[in-house]
Amino acid sequence: MAILIIIIAIIALIVANIKIVSQANAFVIERLGAYKATWGTGLHLKVPFIDKIVKKVSLKEQVIDFPPQPVITKDNVTMQIDTVVYFQITDPMLYTYGVMRPIQAIEVLTATTLRNIIGELELDQTLTSRDIINSRLRSVLDEATDPWGIKVHRVELKNILPPREIQDAMEKQMKAERERRESILRAEGEKKSAILVAEGKKESAILAAEAEKHAAILRAEAIKEAKIREAEGEAEAIIKVQEATALGLKKLNEAAPTDAVIKIKSLEAFTAAADGQATKIIIPSEIQGIAGLVQGVTETVK
Repeated sequence: MAILIIIIAIIALIVANIKIVSQANAFVIERLGAYKATWGTGLHLKVPFIDKIVKKVSLKEQVIDFPPQPVITKDNVTMQIDTVVYFQITDPMLYTYGVMRPIQAIEVLTATTLRNIIGELELDQTLTSRDIINSRLRSVLDEATDPWGIKVHRVELKNILPPREIQDAMEKQMKAERERRESILRAEGEKKSAILVAEGKKESAILAAEAEKHAAILRAEAIKEAKIREAEGEAEAIIKVQEATALGLKKLNEAAPTDAVIKIKSLEAFTAAADGQATKIIIPSEIQGIAGLVQGVTETVK
């Protein structure tokens, strides 16, 4: 019975000293107070009463958000800056034995390094140089924490808080800058609008002048065409009159008129002329004789 109890106790002791290390973790083992080994993922057996697990370390990337730290810029402006550090434990043994309270050590190192970096910059540079500050801070922290088995991947400035009066002045400056840009944009818009209106009026005047010019050309061409047609009509009328006159003369010549007939026709022509506006008419002697003859014949007939 005693042997059974001893066997059960031994089995329980062995089972109690079987350790399983999960993924992304490591155990630091000491044997009789001295560093023995670092257990990685898997099943391990610890020697009872001799081996001791002194630290369980997570190998995942970790994030620490440090509270705001007061810093002073080169132009003597005090501000509050809080940082976020992304780090990973790469050597559990160094992490265990390298430094006391490593997280606190990283926080103190971050604060002192940040003060040194900000002390070289003025306020405006601090507000516009986040990437530069992050890069320099990460480089210093990574180098300093390497003996502690820690790898610093990234450092970010979470907030930069200047004094209240500085913030008010910055807000006023930003407001004035926005108003200035607004005024410039409004002036440029009005200028472009005026230019467009002027160009529109110019184009309208040009189009109106071209239309007037075209209309004048059309009117001139119409007047010219009308005069040409009128002249052609007058010329045609003259030609018709001349043709009629020529035809009359031709008929008269074909009729072989006597001198008496010619004289009578001449008398008719002067009679028609006498009906006009002339105040004085000279009648040739030949026609006067014919006139007397005609008068005598007329009286005889009566």
